[in-house]
Amino acid sequence: MLPLPFLDRVKYIVERQFVKGALFQLLVVGVFIGLISLVGGLLVWPGSDSFGDLGDAVWWAFLRLTDPGYLGDDQGDWRRLVSTLLTITGYVVFMGTLVAILTRSLIARMTDLERGLTPVTLRHHVVVLGWNNRTIPLIQELLASSGRVRRFLALHATRRLRMVVLSEEVSSEQVLSLSSDREIGRRARQIVLRSGTPLQPEALHRAACLDAAAVIVPSGREHGSDSLVSADVRTVKALLSMASQAQYQHRPLPYVVAEIDDIRKQAVVERAYPGPLEVIAGDAVISRLMVQTILHPGLSEVLNELLTARVGNDIYVRSGDIAEGLTLGEFARTCPEAIVLGVLQDGAGGWQVRLNAPSDTPIRDEDRLIILARDYSETQPPADLKTPLDTIERGAMPVLPLTHTGPRHRILMLGWNDRVPALLSEMAGYDSHAFQVDLVSIVPADDRQLAIDRYFGDSQGVRHHQIEADFVVDAELRALEPAGYDCILLLSSDRLASGEEADARTMMGYLQLQEVLADADAQPQVILELSDPDNETLLVTNQSETMVSPMILSHILAQVALRRELRVVLEELFTPGGAEIIFRDFADYDLPTEPDFAALEAAAGRHGETALGVFRTRPDSNGSWVMLNPDRTTPLDLQTGDRLVILGGSAGQTSASADHETREAPV
Repeated sequence: MLPLPFLDRVKYIVERQFVKGALFQLLVVGVFIGLISLVGGLLVWPGSDSFGDLGDAVWWAFLRLTDPGYLGDDQGDWRRLVSTLLTITGYVVFMGTLVAILTRSLIARMTDLERGLTPVTLRHHVVVLGWNNRTIPLIQELLASSGRVRRFLALHATRRLRMVVLSEEVSSEQVLSLSSDREIGRRARQIVLRSGTPLQPEALHRAACLDAAAVIVPSGREHGSDSLVSADVRTVKALLSMASQAQYQHRPLPYVVAEIDDIRKQAVVERAYPGPLEVIAGDAVISRLMVQTILHPGLSEVLNELLTARVGNDIYVRSGDIAEGLTLGEFARTCPEAIVLGVLQDGAGGWQVRLNAPSDTPIRDEDRLIILARDYSETQPPADLKTPLDTIERGAMPVLPLTHTGPRHRILMLGWNDRVPALLSEMAGYDSHAFQVDLVSIVPADDRQLAIDRYFGDSQGVRHHQIEADFVVDAELRALEPAGYDCILLLSSDRLASGEEADARTMMGYLQLQEVLADADAQPQVILELSDPDNETLLVTNQSETMVSPMILSHILAQVALRRELRVVLEELFTPGGAEIIFRDFADYDLPTEPDFAALEAAAGRHGETALGVFRTRPDSNGSWVMLNPDRTTPLDLQTGDRLVILGGSAGQTSASADHETREAPV
């Protein structure tokens, strides 16, 4: 190796001092100022009678270097020349360099503060680990759930809901997206952003996870990501880190709501975290809702009100102490603005969900009530109630069979994502139904089949056929003859760079499908899945059933974070067997000529079911097809083609018994 020149050695020494920070940079500049002052003093000291010694000359040079005001006091050409050079050098070295170092240091410090690297000092707050397409809808749900939030705050003895969002890199765009959102707006000040990932233990400490009232871990699935570190791996690592920190600090573990992409990993996630934990399997949730929509065409309108919209009705869980000693029927009489769906009873193996429970079921203090209402305040008896409602007599077992379409279903699935194997598995769970699925995608058929085989293992799945085609190409879509299918699913891809790109392709495929089906004699059911909630309104001619997966999952995560027992209720409601939301023809009930909702409730109760509302054959002036929980005295004005929205079956039915009592219903 050749020896470094002297100048390079000096440059290296200076560089090493500059990278140590602003203090060392100022020290280096100070050394340069001292050297310049020494050289200036040496230039004017010889032969001058005005300086007593060299120190006076150096001080003279330092004053000219730092303050131009002394320039006019000098006499003699030589001294004026040296003074002018010192003053010009002072502008560059003293003023320019010092200002630059201080400004840069201040900007760097402000940037660090804006990045959110300082640990928060909050307690009893809500932590959201990750910034993705779930985050803003999740925050919207938390801020909109006023009644649930008040109960949540009272439970944790705090007055204000504060949230901390952990993002990989905090940016001004994120802050702007929060403050400019119509539903968040000025309440964005309640949200603190912190930089880091759930994989970093110091980032979890930065968000004060151990001091939180609830920690929400949304899936970090990224579009187009081929990383071996999946979203579920990140979730498990975050849970292990929180458990380790709590053990080291001898602190209690916080309540966690974790979303996973693969329901098969649920046992692993539960093993990783010994504290209070609720696991939401995103693939299973969306698959269940899609299959339920296939079995009950039009159900997506009900699901969108219950699981996405912040207007309309929602499912609430209330403590049994508000009605202790009463029966379900007696409590229902005191809630004129709500519908009592059932009760949760604490058993040896956890909560037992009893939807459509008999009206004479007694309510205990330790029970939980399941209620459908527009607002949390309507789930308890009003103080000014004058006339109770009529008693609804509901028996122990349902009398009418459940109604499904089928039992044979020919499905065309356009597009591919990692939830397709879970969707096929959910179809296989309905033993009395036969699904035949054609899978169409530009993803190689061998790759798709390998993913399905790995998911099912040695078990028998749904009959399916792989087709390699691009459904946005008119000729290839027409070759599939989509009019011959009972149902067509357009899935949002997770292999594109973003949700916006995935939705753009899905909507293009939907418009192409509309063109192909324009002349068809019978229109198949079309279910459209989107990834971005802002894109739903773009399809002004949308005649399909639309499901926005991030909105649904964000709603469930937020509501389960505020009320833990809600998870088992939703799981019971949307899994095979037991109670489920169905449609009935109004001829199935013995209704009066012009029934109101109270008459419908009474008729449904006589058959062991719960009336929820009406599904119209034509949308109302607001574009809504469904009317849930109407006023009891409002005439239903039933028209030909209208259907009744009913909670049918019961939690006591098994999958086999439910299938045995299933009858076909027309689409």
